[in-house]
Amino acid sequence: MIDPAASSRGDTPWIGDDPRFTELRAAYRRFVFPVTAAFLLWFLAYVLCSAYARGFMATKVVGSVNVALVFGLLQFVSTFGIALAYGRFAARRLDPLAEALRSAAASHPIAPAPVGHGGDQELTENQA
Repeated sequence: MIDPAASSRGDTPWIGDDPRFTELRAAYRRFVFPVTAAFLLWFLAYVLCSAYARGFMATKVVGSVNVALVFGLLQFVSTFGIALAYGRFAARRLDPLAEALRSAAASHPIAPAPVGHGGDQELTENQA
């Protein structure tokens, strides 16, 4: 098992160089960056229309429901849709990569912390 403190000490520099880690990060970014940009543009359009296209946003759709209300509700729908899509994407693409990396990390021996570079067991001159 990987010692979390060892990672913070830099005793496992190999994990960042592992091609599976690089693939995991790339797969994550291929999903997250475009979806985030699209959502931010969609939200910005909603805010700008609310501020500068009041006549359009006040247009009645059905009864007293106007375009602004529909756009506002669609913000929630798109948020939940993105969350669902990400969950499915992560289960299909990210989780298998992360599991392979986790298995490799669990079987990788961890080097002991170098003397004088921190660690829980190190004593200073005043404590000895």
